[in-house]
Amino acid sequence: MRKLATVILVAGESLVDLIVNDDGSVRPSLGGGPFNAARTMGRLGQRTRFLGRFSADPFGARLVARLRADQVEVASPGPVPEPTALAVVALRRDGVAQYWFHVVGTAGFELDLPAARQAVAGEVRALHIGSLGLVVEPMAAEIEQLVAELPDAALLLLDPNCRPAAMPDPDGYRARIKRILPRADVVKASAEDLECLVPQASAADAARCLLDWGAGCVLVTRGPDPAEALTGSYHLTVPVPPVAVADSIGAGDAFGGGFLAWWVGRGLGRASLADLSAVQEALAVAARVASLTVGKAGAEPPWRHELAWPAGS
Repeated sequence: MRKLATVILVAGESLVDLIVNDDGSVRPSLGGGPFNAARTMGRLGQRTRFLGRFSADPFGARLVARLRADQVEVASPGPVPEPTALAVVALRRDGVAQYWFHVVGTAGFELDLPAARQAVAGEVRALHIGSLGLVVEPMAAEIEQLVAELPDAALLLLDPNCRPAAMPDPDGYRARIKRILPRADVVKASAEDLECLVPQASAADAARCLLDWGAGCVLVTRGPDPAEALTGSYHLTVPVPPVAVADSIGAGDAFGGGFLAWWVGRGLGRASLADLSAVQEALAVAARVASLTVGKAGAEPPWRHELAWPAGS
């Protein structure tokens, strides 16, 4: 077998958050769950390639420029005429964000499938998927197909990042997730995600359902409460470092990106998820990455030097 290159692929959407402040002013912020996760991994020093498409409008150019500034490769061959997807965001007093989405017919939910297939067929260490990219067509079906073609040695991280307000067919979405779970090595899910995926179940029972449906390891986040990792053989927790919260935008994306960046950076693969100590260390890094992200306004994950990341890791 050929040795896999240390490349992380990210398949999913990009968009612009229009953050509405209390005084009625609007602040644009570049975002999208997979986009934020890719930026996190790029800032943490991992070779990362983003597979989504971008609009020819001014926002599209800004999205591409931001990825490149954060050391993320852009696989798309060029802009498309469709507009950039938008999310209207309101922040509650506790800093938690509420979203309204404008996504149908937008560039952020197109995938250059030939380029994506070429990337997946090459030497790749891991694929990160999730968020609205698994809801909005045609991207959702295309990502599911990519998962089916993923090489056996490559690790798959699924971050559902559920947005019920943007789901016209919740049951169809849950069915897609269940089809993907047997190939998902890591599922990163917030308590809200678990409630969406397994309605009327406790977070603990929902996480166990995901394991029963085929997931290899489930990472559970609960805001400032301890993060958890569950498999069929262990259940561990790590504390989340305390921080003064600016807002929660991008925190979950940074958590998943931080976990995967550390994992790939250490040369670990699918089988290593059985190593409890490795998972615990990766979980602690992910919690720290997310904590540093919520301490800043907007989705601004930390750079490698902010974590004092050891050389060679």
